Amino acid sequence: MFRQFGDPGSKGLKHMSQGDALRDRIIGTFESMPPQLQQAARHILEHPDEVALVSMRELARNAGVQPSTMTRLAKFLGFAGYEDIRAHHAQAIRLRVDGFAAQQERASTSDEGLAQQMLHSLSLQIARLGEPASIARLEAAAERLARARRIYVLGLRSCHLVAWHFHYVMTLLGERTEHLDGPAGTVGDGLMRAGAKDVLLAISINPYARHSLELAQLAREKGMGVVAITDSEVSPLNGVADEVILCATESPTFFHTLAPALAVSEVLCGLLANRDRAAALEALQKADRHLLALNTYSSAIPRRQ
Repeated sequence: MFRQFGDPGSKGLKHMSQGDALRDRIIGTFESMPPQLQQAARHILEHPDEVALVSMRELARNAGVQPSTMTRLAKFLGFAGYEDIRAHHAQAIRLRVDGFAAQQERASTSDEGLAQQMLHSLSLQIARLGEPASIARLEAAAERLARARRIYVLGLRSCHLVAWHFHYVMTLLGERTEHLDGPAGTVGDGLMRAGAKDVLLAISINPYARHSLELAQLAREKGMGVVAITDSEVSPLNGVADEVILCATESPTFFHTLAPALAVSEVLCGLLANRDRAAALEALQKADRHLLALNTYSSAIPRRQ
């Protein structure tokens, strides 16, 4: 998944300013916005530093809308014009003693500098998952998954690896998960017998895979619970999910990062296993015996026969 090279903290401010009144206003009115205003608003939410640092025309171009759309969005939100939005974000940057934007300016353009930026960005993104609001979301999601008769796990395209990781770890504990990964376009067939006692764990980040959103909506229509791992308060999954876990995806490289989403998967697996430690240990020992019988692993390079 490609992205425009830019500030590694473009989503960092989003997570550090949950109490921001403008941000709350955008999120609260997002569903009532026309599509073009939603597109502009989503870009502002996901790239707050950019709002303060580039011109309105450049911001509009990056968001894929006309400059006039930014003015319309400002008036929709109750401002006289776009400059009020820009001034708000400029003030937020000034109030930060240190942050990603400053680090980007100081950082070397060498591979060593980029590696340092990436690892620092990841460490802060993972650390934010440990904040009280995020912990509460994780615990609520684990509780919802624990009550499910069966957990259907969905993650398409880049999110496939997060879905597969959760499913694989859970198979070591039992048979409660089904990975919706059918070949030949049969990915949705796994929901054929799903019902109100089951839960869909859906993982999707911007740009959101259309089929993931369709299957999440189908799960809701079937009366299933829905738990979402996604990247934004205005993600389409928010409208259908009972529980939502937010994780950052921005990176100083050309690619989104999925490390925070993988961390979420690991935490959920850990919370679920911890609910019955004796049963989890027994299941893992059974899995170990099976893998040992298959001679699955080796501590040295095997000799050729």
